[in-house]
Amino acid sequence: MGRHEALAAVDDTGDLASVLAARFDGAPAEEVITAAREQFADGLALVSSFGAESAVLLHLAARVDPALPVLFIDTGKLFPATLRYRDTLVERFGLRDVRVLKPSVEDLQAEDPTGALWMRDTDACCDIRKVRPLARAVAGLDAWISGRKRFQASSRSNIPLFEADGPRVKVNPLADWDPGDLRAYMQAHDLPAHPLVAEGYPSIGCMPCTSPVAEGEDPRAGRWRGGEKTECGIHFPLPQENENGAGI
Repeated sequence: MGRHEALAAVDDTGDLASVLAARFDGAPAEEVITAAREQFADGLALVSSFGAESAVLLHLAARVDPALPVLFIDTGKLFPATLRYRDTLVERFGLRDVRVLKPSVEDLQAEDPTGALWMRDTDACCDIRKVRPLARAVAGLDAWISGRKRFQASSRSNIPLFEADGPRVKVNPLADWDPGDLRAYMQAHDLPAHPLVAEGYPSIGCMPCTSPVAEGEDPRAGRWRGGEKTECGIHFPLPQENENGAGI
């Protein structure tokens, strides 16, 4: 069996992810993206924050297929620089299907009417503004691509190239890349950096919950600084749809 032959006979998501992870262990990131596109076809999308390291994965994906759907979560609290950077990369890479996801008006009115939920419950804020919008968007997908890397945090140190994410497969083409790999790729392809990187932000999320990082700190130390929170929640198992099609 060739490495790129689709695995139509593997029904279990966990088994499929394990087989793909073993088959493409050590493969270049672009080959991993190509394999995911071949395996999952229209059931695949890439999720991007258009953050500090996003240009690399987006550039690789555009080389494979610029029509690959890209899901971007606009929480309503992003840095204006991130929105401008998104527009720059979309034009530069010729991305043809960028889908902007937003929190539902009903959720905001019911649970965060003043926009200050982040001050008292960051988990609930992320749930409304990031987790639920993404859960709705991926409900009909078979797999999605993420830009997570093992070096970013201790909580990410063991992520595989392919993993089960509920009923879907999550693809992590850059799992084994390090900061040097990212810098080299950015330089080799003359990719524009997120403007906040030069201001000390190696990881960029929403404005209220992102701060600069000092030299020697964990790259994600500026996210939710002062608390125990390390992830927004989209990389935990996403809520599934109930029988009526509503997210739970």
